[in-house]
Amino acid sequence: IYAKMESMNPSGTGKDRAAKSMLKQIIHHKNYKLGCNIVEGTSGSTGIALAALCNSYGLKLTVVLPDDQAVEKKNILESYGANVIIVPVCSISNDNHYVNKAKKLADELNGIFINQFENLSNYKVHYNETAREIWTQTNGLIDAFVMSSGTGGTIAGISRYLKERNKDIKIILADPTGSSLCNYVKYSVCYTPQQAERQIKKHRYDSIVEGVGLDRITNNFRLAIIDDSIHVSDQEIVDMAHWILREEGLFIGSSSALNIVATCYTARQLSQSTSNPHIVTIICDSGQRHLSRFWNKEFLKEYGLIWPDNNNIPKCLLDI
Repeated sequence: IYAKMESMNPSGTGKDRAAKSMLKQIIHHKNYKLGCNIVEGTSGSTGIALAALCNSYGLKLTVVLPDDQAVEKKNILESYGANVIIVPVCSISNDNHYVNKAKKLADELNGIFINQFENLSNYKVHYNETAREIWTQTNGLIDAFVMSSGTGGTIAGISRYLKERNKDIKIILADPTGSSLCNYVKYSVCYTPQQAERQIKKHRYDSIVEGVGLDRITNNFRLAIIDDSIHVSDQEIVDMAHWILREEGLFIGSSSALNIVATCYTARQLSQSTSNPHIVTIICDSGQRHLSRFWNKEFLKEYGLIWPDNNNIPKCLLDI
């Protein structure tokens, strides 16, 4: 298993790539000028990447953030100088959804709405850069690529590039509880029972994982070529994050742990038919942005999750 360390980018995630690509595109926008207002709805990482780059480009940034994200993200954004607006988490069909709110605010400010979910500059940069790096760094020796999806830009760009070079490479989506994407990949139905209004417990996607999982198909995700999907529970994600810290010394966030669990399941499956399969995944970000939630023992306890002890082995690694 190979992990591409996108957490080592300047602002701490692979969102640096998409942010740079999308900001390069806006110079052609009618409202663009030095010091203009950039507005985006984000669960945090894209906003932080934009905040860093907007400073260097001489642009103002306003970020609309849902209230179910770790407070560290808000603090980082404000440290970069971004204006942060917090809104209640809700469905995309609601006018107050953070993406819809950002779009409306951009109009009011005569600014520019980045629109990361539908902006295909997102997909293109991962096709042209991230995927190319993976292919070169592995010498093309890849049997599968596994990762989760937020906007869909990363998995779309990487999957298309890899499939064009070897159609036999398996692309596997890692999906958390409450997201519709796993069922969409398997059955072409964008729905999951957790989205019934009476069933929602934690937030719209009913998972402790931040930044990935969705209840709609974006323009970026629509371009992905995905062979199969794996649903991963919150407890498996927590267990893996602690195991990786203990065994590998990597302090990772929730989406990274999700990717690794799904990758381990993929490795077990491929090993039945392929000798020594080579599988690539992404370490998206560090656990430092998740101290108040994902890496908080009391917070996990509130949601019925168990803080793993030092003898705990993730389910996906049992019997290996």
